[in-house]
Amino acid sequence: MVIPKSLRAELGIRGPTEVEVVSGDGRLELSVPDVPAHVEMRNGLAVIVPERHVLPITAEDVRAVLDDVRR
Repeated sequence: MVIPKSLRAELGIRGPTEVEVVSGDGRLELSVPDVPAHVEMRNGLAVIVPERHVLPITAEDVRAVLDDVRR
């Protein structure tokens, strides 16, 4: 399935990403599933560790999210 670039950017989808597809009322709904994770203590700090490989979050990603929520 091809998802337009503008929608991928809006949803934060990049690279190969798993999506959940649900049908209802004659349409498809796509969502990015939660990533299973656990908390570990590292150097006295609690760190969330994903249980599968995920792409790292960049400073640009963080800025984009902050800009979106501040609008």
